[in-house]
Amino acid sequence: MNKRDALIARYAEDLRTKCKMEPDLDLLRKVTIGCGPTIYNADSAVVAASDPEEVERVRTNFLMKKLGLPDDPRLDEAIDAAIETYGRSERNKYRAVLYYMLVKHFGKEAVYG
Repeated sequence: MNKRDALIARYAEDLRTKCKMEPDLDLLRKVTIGCGPTIYNADSAVVAASDPEEVERVRTNFLMKKLGLPDDPRLDEAIDAAIETYGRSERNKYRAVLYYMLVKHFGKEAVYG
């Protein structure tokens, strides 16, 4: 198993145990690949959910630019819901897992078609 596959397995386990959802492994793989090299860096692989600047980056760079969503207060609500689902007290909120949940929330799987 290569390093990326090991990370995808870890993300799938987080989705099952911490988020209580069964992941679509094909979509999770595509979202993970879409994150690029950030998944290999300990700092960038996780989202600092308590940092407003980091949450704003998720909003603008991922939701608006990558998924093509319009600027709307529902974006903040979706990010907040994903963080809540992951668990606010969970220290390591993996970027790929949060992105996966946001893709599912907005029904934007076709972006990774």
